Amino acid sequence: MSNRKKNKRFLLMSVMILIFSITLLGCSSESVENSDSTSESSNMVTFAWPRDIGEMNPHIYNPSQLFAQSMIYEPLVSYQDGGELKPHLAESWKISEDGKEYVFNLRQDVKFSDGTNFNADIVKKNFDAILKNADMHGWLGFIPKIDQTEIIDENTFKLTLKEPYYPTIQELAVVRPVRFLGEAGFPQNGDTSKGVEQPVGTGPWVLDEYKVDEFAVFKRNEDYWGELPSVEKIKVKVIPDAETRVLAFEKGDLDLVYGEGVISIDSFKQLESTGSYETSISEPVATRQLVMNSNKEQLSDVRVRQALHYGFNKQAMVEGVTSDLEEKADYILPTNFPYTSNVDVTRVDYNVEKAKQLLDEADWKLPKGKNIREKNGKPLEIELMYNSAESIQKTMAETLQAEWAGLGVKLNIVGVELTTQVERFKANEFDMNFFSNYGAPYDPHTFVNIVATEGFGFREAISSYPNKEEILNQIAEVQQTIDENERQQLYTAILSSLQEQGAIVPISYIKKIAVYQKDISDFTFPANRDEHPFTGISVNE
Repeated sequence: MSNRKKNKRFLLMSVMILIFSITLLGCSSESVENSDSTSESSNMVTFAWPRDIGEMNPHIYNPSQLFAQSMIYEPLVSYQDGGELKPHLAESWKISEDGKEYVFNLRQDVKFSDGTNFNADIVKKNFDAILKNADMHGWLGFIPKIDQTEIIDENTFKLTLKEPYYPTIQELAVVRPVRFLGEAGFPQNGDTSKGVEQPVGTGPWVLDEYKVDEFAVFKRNEDYWGELPSVEKIKVKVIPDAETRVLAFEKGDLDLVYGEGVISIDSFKQLESTGSYETSISEPVATRQLVMNSNKEQLSDVRVRQALHYGFNKQAMVEGVTSDLEEKADYILPTNFPYTSNVDVTRVDYNVEKAKQLLDEADWKLPKGKNIREKNGKPLEIELMYNSAESIQKTMAETLQAEWAGLGVKLNIVGVELTTQVERFKANEFDMNFFSNYGAPYDPHTFVNIVATEGFGFREAISSYPNKEEILNQIAEVQQTIDENERQQLYTAILSSLQEQGAIVPISYIKKIAVYQKDISDFTFPANRDEHPFTGISVNE
């Protein structure tokens, strides 16, 4: 594939995943079924979401909401705690020795919610619909590599790739687009990119009632092949404003508030402090990172980048800004992801004197009577770009500005809209930028892929690394590696090198929050960042 096509694919990926990773996708203007009232049930969980659920189409993106899609549609393979990949609609699978052929043995006890059979025919029909619009889905690494889809028999499906790509199984676990729509949901021409006839899936939930921009009610699929949910219904109220969500919860109109950034940190802490509600905080789902562009003169010296890392009190900043909802990060990816637990890097602890020493060694000296360091007559002045809509980024930027001023570094902070932040990052028009990785089940392979992609931002950020070419070669190699031990060694080397050179500074581990009423029990966070959280939840009557 040409570099131009690769760039186009990953630029599309950058916008798609970054926007949905912060859970704020656009609103829907269409409905599957309209209703002005919902049948209330004592065995129902009501929760709020900032957006309409969107068209329940498994093969498209905005405006469909990930959690809702995952309630209706299921994958061949599911992503579980610790990155374990378990059978789901596929009972088992076998990968050829050359890593190109995947044969899936499908479950024989699965039916769609309309009673029709799940089999290899419908699996192929879904894959064909996805591949008909392959450019739309090119951000997912294995899609452009698909060479052939075959029906071996009624319950056996074969996928053949043009070249080995080990993350294939992991990418089959993502919420979209490779989830399965029943025959009745397909339009006559088979092209689902323009919409579906009805949301027919194999999942534990069925869309029962729906009023655009107001609510959606999902009822339990009584014929579900797997473990039946405890609750009969899930009601999703569309409440765009975070403060209004808190008030609705306090009034008892909501049973559950869940997600990332769905309410303010202050609101979460206030609700927690009352003792009237149950609260939960997830394991890390992503890392909040500070990306330094080593292509810029002021940041081209590793000693400057390391000095800036030593020069702020990360623990105090994370505690102060996030009230301990986030956790200080020592590594650029959370260690609960696959292949990330063995990263070998020197731990960077707050040390102002060490920071000043490194800046002196890099010949950025503080002239007598001045507050800003200089080198060859140029001031050590840097710009940090942040998303103006995200208060945490703004407060962290202000904290860095104050701390680095004590080192003799002038940090100019500029707030921009998210789209501008993404565009400037891709165009290499930045000194520093906040970023967060995409989480499970995308990482670590998606993160290292974008580091290697021209025109995204990261490749420019590591441009002054002395071992840049070695890292890029290792990233290309790890995608095709069949041997598990070799893959682990490559990831350890890649992630260690990226962090040691200082252009990617881990700040904090982002976590999901949940607040729920006392009569809600058995709440758990899904291992997949985008999945719904209703698998085991129950209501105590």
